[in-house]
Amino acid sequence: MADDLTWLLRRLAETVPYTRSAVLLSADGIAKSWHGLDTDGADQLAAMASGLCSLAQGVGTRFGGGEGVRQVVAELGEIIMFVTAASVGTVLAVLADRDVDAGILSYEMGRLSTQVPAYLATPSRFPAGNGNR
Repeated sequence: MADDLTWLLRRLAETVPYTRSAVLLSADGIAKSWHGLDTDGADQLAAMASGLCSLAQGVGTRFGGGEGVRQVVAELGEIIMFVTAASVGTVLAVLADRDVDAGILSYEMGRLSTQVPAYLATPSRFPAGNGNR
């Protein structure tokens, strides 16, 4: 990882009690930086978070929810997954125990996203208007 942002994710996990792990990923599901997971876990969570964002975007498009996904939350048996847009082309996914204060975690995720947007932006892989890959 050229611009290793693991320190940002570690700080988020240390700031909010019961936060297990975090992954910063491109909108198409490529893990860029992570904390609290091994490489395979980060890759899997990135792919899942990207898919969840895509599904949420489809709901917004179909049912008039507007452009973009602000946040998706999935409450599971023992964990909660938070997925939020972090910057242009970048998504932040966080796993936390059920005991986490969801409001504080959401706030800190938003704060992380606004504090360092220049570090979080993921440029497009293809020039705009270029249909060739």
